[in-house]
Amino acid sequence: MPRTQARHGRTGGQPVTYVDQPLGQFLDDVAARRPAPGAGAVAALTVAAAAGLTAMTARFSDRLAGAESACGRAEALRQRATRLADADAKAYGDVLAAYRAARHDGNGGGRVRETLTAATEIPLAIVDCARQVADIGVPLATGGNPSLRGDAITAVMLAEAAAVSAAHLVRINTRLGNLDDEHAQTADIWCAEARDAAHQLRSVIT
Repeated sequence: MPRTQARHGRTGGQPVTYVDQPLGQFLDDVAARRPAPGAGAVAALTVAAAAGLTAMTARFSDRLAGAESACGRAEALRQRATRLADADAKAYGDVLAAYRAARHDGNGGGRVRETLTAATEIPLAIVDCARQVADIGVPLATGGNPSLRGDAITAVMLAEAAAVSAAHLVRINTRLGNLDDEHAQTADIWCAEARDAAHQLRSVIT
């Protein structure tokens, strides 16, 4: 089971999200012996970082047709992926609570399955973000500002890795909950799109 559970403190009345933390603290927490943050949050924030690189490359690629649109799409994906990091943690927290309730009263199987269904939708959405970032990044890497080619290439490769990772999380939750395979099949299709984008880029980069 993926180990993701948010640590939700508050700052000035607002919930503390992963992006509110100093980077060093987040990385320490990833490495620590505690359930959060884990695979889902790391995959989501990897996509967010890839989207940020894509947006930055687009901003410096004035001569590329569609660069402004690409920047807008990348920024929207960055925000979405950032939110997914915390959404994944909340969903997994609900799964843990359902398991505890099931052990306590012996009759929580339905609730466990329900929470696993919800938890499966989050990594699926991460795969969706990742494949879109990869798709945006390829033309920026091949036709955008050559000074930022490495940034665009990195974005595509990170997006591919995050898509593969998140697709595995979808399958894990699907098996744990004995769920319908529809989400896993969709994740595989979207993951293949991210892989295809990265493969396309690898075929032309030197």
